[in-house]
Amino acid sequence: MPRVKNTPTRIKRRKSILKLARGARGARSKLWRPAKETVERGWRYAYRDRKNKKRDFRRLWITRINAAAHLGELNYSTFMNGLKKAGIDINRKVLADIAVQDPEAFAQLVDQAKAALK
Repeated sequence: MPRVKNTPTRIKRRKSILKLARGARGARSKLWRPAKETVERGWRYAYRDRKNKKRDFRRLWITRINAAAHLGELNYSTFMNGLKKAGIDINRKVLADIAVQDPEAFAQLVDQAKAALK
C-alpha cells in the first residue's frame, strides 16, 4: 500500500493559518508554529470576549440608568423595583437609550416608578 503524505491539505491548512496571522510581527506571521500559536490564542480571546461583551454592555446600561435615575432622586435598584411594580416591562438596553436620548421621557418613567412605590 502506498504511503499518503496529505500534502495538498497540509499546504492549504498552512496557507490559511499564515494568512490569518498576517498582522503579527516577526516570526509570528512567517513561521508555522508561532503563527499557529498566535492564531489559536486570538481565537481563544475572541471566544472569551464575545461572552464578556454582553457583560460589559449590561454594566454600561446599568450605569447609565443609575445616573439618570439619580436625577429623579431614585437609585437604580429602587427605580427598577418601581418599574416592575408599575407593570412597565422595558429592558435595560432600551432604558439606557431613553435615558441618553430623551431625558424627559425617562423623567416620566421615574415619576411612574415613584408612584408605584407609594
